[in-house]
Amino acid sequence: MANLQGKLEAEVELKSPADKFFKFWRSETHKMPTVTSKHIQGIKVHEGDWDQHGAIKIWNYTVDGKSGTFKEKVEFDDNDMSVTLHGIEGHLYDEYKVYRPICKVVPKGQGSVAKLSIEYEKYKASDPNPDKYMAVFIDMTKDIDAHVSSA
Repeated sequence: MANLQGKLEAEVELKSPADKFFKFWRSETHKMPTVTSKHIQGIKVHEGDWDQHGAIKIWNYTVDGKSGTFKEKVEFDDNDMSVTLHGIEGHLYDEYKVYRPICKVVPKGQGSVAKLSIEYEKYKASDPNPDKYMAVFIDMTKDIDAHVSSA
């Protein structure tokens, strides 16, 4: 039987200091539609507050020219400077049972490194790996870095 679970990983060098980049994910995600508008058209809080651990948010996004929604429950680890988006529902769940993007920021010299990963589980072996979503995650990370480092 094919292994339906997987994890994609990537690293993005950032000009931004780790604490400022993490702060954007921690308390400024409401700016995401402005910072990376080609990918994210809107985010609204469904339950909780923007910077509250366990808050539930609904994202409106575009991937490969197709619009979708993603409902997630956010988990912050302030000591580790990581953010985990536990997917709850949305268009992704046509292909994935589990979809969990994670961004961990590590200080490096004047800037930092964003260690990105997407943990996933497909329904069937013929479903694609979430490579297109990782490409968007990387692009969003670069957009956020440009925003944070120019602020």
